[in-house]
Amino acid sequence: MSTIVIISGSPNPGSRLTGITQYIEQQLINQNVAVSHITVASLPAEDLINARFDSPAIVEATALVEGAGAVIIASPVYKASFTGVLKTFLDLLPQKGLEGKIITPFFIGGSLAHLLSIDYSLKPVLASMGAKHFASGVYAVDSQIARVQLDGGASGFELNDELKLRLDASLTELLTELKLRS
Repeated sequence: MSTIVIISGSPNPGSRLTGITQYIEQQLINQNVAVSHITVASLPAEDLINARFDSPAIVEATALVEGAGAVIIASPVYKASFTGVLKTFLDLLPQKGLEGKIITPFFIGGSLAHLLSIDYSLKPVLASMGAKHFASGVYAVDSQIARVQLDGGASGFELNDELKLRLDASLTELLTELKLRS
């Protein structure tokens, strides 16, 4: 089975979106799926802003996307859209860099008011990059993820059961589609 790359567009590594991406990654690993992770905010800011396509970090991240059979795009929603840092990275991918890949979006927002942000802000951008195959994504709200203290004092996240069910269903659809292509 192909590798799945998770692209996180959160500018804040401690955001509740991290709870979603950690859960997704663990579920995929439990299914023996190879997973790569790109945290866009960890890429060099100057390379992103100045569109340095030849930057070693950008070349490496682009290669991860190119080699993946599926791409999970995760972002918080700000002002009815995905983050600017995510858009900056997407702009550095080749024009048809998502062609033939299965795309699954996972968004989180403060309320259901921006539920359609996946369809109205993300999908048109991805379609312009050749993406045609979408597995059902998930839009979560902040209240579905609690910050918790883990053993040893570290902090973590606890997702509510309803959100886990929706994430699991989306991942099942993604993995089924990926297997059909293998």
